[in-house]
Amino acid sequence: MVVHITADNWAETREYLRTRSARFTALAVQAAATRRRATADWSVTDTAAHVATLARTCSGLVDPGHAPGPFTGFDDLLERTVVDTVDEFNEVLLERLPDRAPRELARATRHDVDHILRVTEGADPTAPVSWLGGSRVPLAGVLAHLLNEFQVHGRDIANAARLPWRVPPREAAPFFEQFLVGVTDYGYGRLLDGHGPPPRGRVAVEFRSEHTTPVTMALTDGFATVERPGGEPDVRLSFDPTVLNLMLFGRVSKARAVLTGKVVIRGPRPWKLPGFLRIVRLPS
Repeated sequence: MVVHITADNWAETREYLRTRSARFTALAVQAAATRRRATADWSVTDTAAHVATLARTCSGLVDPGHAPGPFTGFDDLLERTVVDTVDEFNEVLLERLPDRAPRELARATRHDVDHILRVTEGADPTAPVSWLGGSRVPLAGVLAHLLNEFQVHGRDIANAARLPWRVPPREAAPFFEQFLVGVTDYGYGRLLDGHGPPPRGRVAVEFRSEHTTPVTMALTDGFATVERPGGEPDVRLSFDPTVLNLMLFGRVSKARAVLTGKVVIRGPRPWKLPGFLRIVRLPS
């Protein structure tokens, strides 16, 4: 396995999840009366409810004996969901959570995060967990994904309420290092289906930041793999993890990320990067 998961970065991810979730729930209650939308489709309370459903989902994934799924048919929904249908997945989860009382949402979210942290204490962070579209991720990646949801949607809510919200790059790093690299390394199943014709041949992109272990993601006739750096990649991408995450989820434009120097693109064939990102993508 190439994914870099250690006792130290696993402990960091758990602590980041604990503290960021507490900040998120406090922010969501504080901003609940805000009339501006947090996203194009969701109010502040809708956004808080969305994150609550993901906390409940992750609680079931890491402890299926306690909560095998939030509702009957959940496993089938998880299996058939791919990147391009995540919005439908989210809407189904929201329909199952009609309560929008801000303090109740905060209480439920804190309860589920506490449960996640309790049942995963002492667990193997590299253990595989079933994910969307028949993919698998390391246990650490499940927590890193949930952490990123608190970070990104906390920003959405804070912007709507005109309140401060800062995510340090080191705290944003687990999403790339443990989830993105993890799901590619462990097997992404049908998660990336629906992208259209892939680029021909091989495209190799080396990712480096001050907060993650260097890694190369390669796309060979549409099939994505991760490798340890070596040889000459087509693209060398240096990044600030906070900005890269926001860019991948459509919160920061690619042009802004590059112009601010938070994402730096080098290498002998940088024109290959758009084709790579058309396949290796996230819902935005």
